[in-house]
Amino acid sequence: MHRLLLLSCLWLLAAPPASTIFQRPTGTPAPLRLQYLLEPLHPTVHTQRGATAILPCVLRTLPHNYRVKWSKVEPTNYRENIIIITNGLYHKNYGPLSPRVRLRHSHRYDASLTITNVALEDEGRYRCQLVNGLEDESILLTLHLEGVVFPYQPSNGRYKFNYHEAKQACEQQDSRLATYQQLYKAWTEGLDWCNAGWILDGTVHYPIINSREPCGGRLLLPGVRTYGARDKQKDRFDAFCFTSALQGSQVYFIRGHLNFKEAGQACRNHGAAIAKVGQLYSAWKFSQLDRCDGGWLADGSVRYPITIPRERCGGLPDPGVRSFGFPSKEMRTYGTYCFMGK
Repeated sequence: MHRLLLLSCLWLLAAPPASTIFQRPTGTPAPLRLQYLLEPLHPTVHTQRGATAILPCVLRTLPHNYRVKWSKVEPTNYRENIIIITNGLYHKNYGPLSPRVRLRHSHRYDASLTITNVALEDEGRYRCQLVNGLEDESILLTLHLEGVVFPYQPSNGRYKFNYHEAKQACEQQDSRLATYQQLYKAWTEGLDWCNAGWILDGTVHYPIINSREPCGGRLLLPGVRTYGARDKQKDRFDAFCFTSALQGSQVYFIRGHLNFKEAGQACRNHGAAIAKVGQLYSAWKFSQLDRCDGGWLADGSVRYPITIPRERCGGLPDPGVRSFGFPSKEMRTYGTYCFMGK
């Protein structure tokens, strides 16, 4: 017995430290380093809606019979949609991005992708892949738009959207369904909402800052709570929409006692259109629009943006876009928020 104990102790002393036990076994090849493509200095490219963005992809050398393929990694189905393929001399564009993309090609090693008039749906991950037989390699880049996430429900109440209706509702309000990353970032910035909503990948979540009984209970920690993936046809929730600033646009308020129809006409008289919900959120977030006046919006709701909270403007302690819901469109009680595009 004592002999076995002594042998066990000797084995433990001779054993390598924990940090080396899980090292790669001898003979296992290390991950391949890039031979033909340069690592990007900044893997995330920041841009604005309506701007021109360049995703860098530069070759170290030009191998024989090579092609460079650009594709977009879609979060909804985890597939990659081809955008453009080039062999250095000729190129071909593919898909819905086709009219707005080109190769920068500032020199013969440059295969960088240029996207003009950046749209909300352009945000996401892109792959530049060098196709060269057995030596294929690629880099991943992220196109990031600064934006704002907002919860949205229709005039007939909460939990009325299936996934496809939620997607359409966001698009009608100058926005799109948020990604999980966008929703998580919004939560870290203070988004606190008790109603669950669809996001772009077909999962359902709700962000909580202040734990409370109607929102999962006081004992659950703050966070982005999840219902996971749901049936896109049958299950019904609200929506979390994402919008961004649009260069050269303006949202402004017209005072008056207007019903919904008169509100739309008042905006058209100024050469503008009645603002959508996403446009009001964008103006609040990026132009610091601050008004205590409720105004009609294109979906028939009445809202007002508060940048500096104060007692006589709803009394809530945090900035935000306040809502009066969906009053009767015949009521002559409110002004209107107008949107002037570039």
